[in-house]
Amino acid sequence: MGERFVSAERPQTEEGMQYHIACRPGDVARYVLLPGDPERVPKISSLWDEAREVAFHREYRTHTGKYKGVPISVTSTGIGGPSTAIAVEELAAIGADTFIRVGSTGAIQPGIEIGDLIIAKAAVRLEGTSKQYVRVEYPAVADLEVTLALIEAAESLGLRYHLGITASTDSFYLGQGRPGLNGYLPSFARDIVDDLRQANVTNFEMEAATLFTLAGVYGLRAGCVCAVFANRVTDEFGKAGEREAAMVASEAVKILAERDEEKERAGKRIWFPGLKLRG
Repeated sequence: MGERFVSAERPQTEEGMQYHIACRPGDVARYVLLPGDPERVPKISSLWDEAREVAFHREYRTHTGKYKGVPISVTSTGIGGPSTAIAVEELAAIGADTFIRVGSTGAIQPGIEIGDLIIAKAAVRLEGTSKQYVRVEYPAVADLEVTLALIEAAESLGLRYHLGITASTDSFYLGQGRPGLNGYLPSFARDIVDDLRQANVTNFEMEAATLFTLAGVYGLRAGCVCAVFANRVTDEFGKAGEREAAMVASEAVKILAERDEEKERAGKRIWFPGLKLRG
């Protein structure tokens, strides 16, 4: 990148340019959507009133713009917890405080169709990154305000959605009960889908647990909405719902911005349904 970084402990330039995401203070809004795939970034920002590409370095592609007048950003995280944690660390360092993962997922419960949306209220920490931050008993829980905004957005858009607990893994194959090369499938991997299904877990993906854990530790807000690309019960797979997930996440940002303004006017720390009446 050619810039001089001031510290090996926290690599950034004197202007605050972050090493991995290549963004500096002022480049991103406080509300940031987090898809995994860099190709999803322009797909998401095309739904907005306006957008511009701020940076594209490694797997981290960032667009910033406005959605219905609200400043908003989107940064791709790549696949999995490690790269997601880097994105959250560096985005928070330059001013972001509210994050919504926008991804794809595999359902493990019946009655969930390809193209449906799943809004995660919590995550099972089957990945390793969150364990680098805090002990395993610490919960990976979505922020209440963000989750309510995602639900309201899905309802207002008339989309099919499910609210549930996701399981975040470090492996798309054995970690989610799929056989590896030459059918390799040890017993601990073979039983994971049934075990989690009995525990009323809704789906598999690979980033939410890291995002929720870091948000909890750092006092940030985070939520997650994913499009269902697979159902392990019916053995179906198809790419559908990607645009709808992006629409819900963007609309949720507008809702959050309105509620944040209500909180500020009312002098409250958290939004709740009766705030406008009581404020």
